Amino acid sequence: MSGRASPVPEAGHGAASGTGAGKRAVRAVPAWRRSLRPYLLIVPALLLTGGILYPFGLGLYYTVFDFAASKPQPDLVGIENYRRIFAQSSFWDSARVTVAYAVGAAAVETVLGVAVALLLHRASFVGRVLEKILILPLMIAPVIAAIMWKLMLQPSVGVINHLLEPFGLGGVQWTDTPTGALLSSIAVDVWVYTPFVAILALAGLRSLPVSPFEAAAVDGAGWWFTFRRLTLPMLWPYVLVAVIFRFMDSLKVFDIIYALTEGGPGDSTMVLQIRAYLEAIRFQRYSFGISYMITLWAVVYLVTMVLVRYLGRIQNRASEVPG
Repeated sequence: MSGRASPVPEAGHGAASGTGAGKRAVRAVPAWRRSLRPYLLIVPALLLTGGILYPFGLGLYYTVFDFAASKPQPDLVGIENYRRIFAQSSFWDSARVTVAYAVGAAAVETVLGVAVALLLHRASFVGRVLEKILILPLMIAPVIAAIMWKLMLQPSVGVINHLLEPFGLGGVQWTDTPTGALLSSIAVDVWVYTPFVAILALAGLRSLPVSPFEAAAVDGAGWWFTFRRLTLPMLWPYVLVAVIFRFMDSLKVFDIIYALTEGGPGDSTMVLQIRAYLEAIRFQRYSFGISYMITLWAVVYLVTMVLVRYLGRIQNRASEVPG
């Protein structure tokens, strides 16, 4: 047979040959590579953390100087920028508007979001269709939504007044009065972000255990009793997550209010974000504007810590509801 090796292994040796080939294919990983692998896995997280902390640290550095367009050689001023901020009545006015906007928007979005989720939770064709339509406002950029609503709220040519005119409510100055401007800004925020709360609440409703509700139905419990004693306590952790996200986001709102009112009329919608933008960009007092942003960051951080701790207690309490 000319001494050529046969490509087919002989009987009785195929399994052993295959096992040997498999063992030869697996290479031993060197110890130094195994020890290095955990550090390589955290490299993306380290890069992301550095990308966040570097500009934050740079902003803190700027706040202890008096950088401004009119002062090319800044001086070290320490905490003077913060002292000036807290001494200004305009800061407290902006803080009041910011809190009013955040509380109003988060409260309305929570109530409407839970109500919409309860309606969509009932299995029906209309509910399934509305569930798909619900996400449409979330697909629109907030600044685009604000510009769209600004056109619709125009007193003379806006479609909102045109639709309300047959009811004797036409000609309303929606964004030209202090109260109307703030309420209109909250309404736009509600229109954009209520679907976010509704989607989270709907996901929570669909994850609740069925047995407590079946037991309540057997005992003859009414809808309100079931909602107050079972649904709401078990659903509250999901709702609180939505509240935390929306309240945090509303405290640092910029795009909706700036596109709708630019902080006016007067200072009626001048939230802290817009005040910081005006100080840093329009008035070119860079250190002073950044000090506004650092102050706002501290407020958001403290509020978030309080809400997250409360969320932990609520989750523990909800886990005690019989499943």
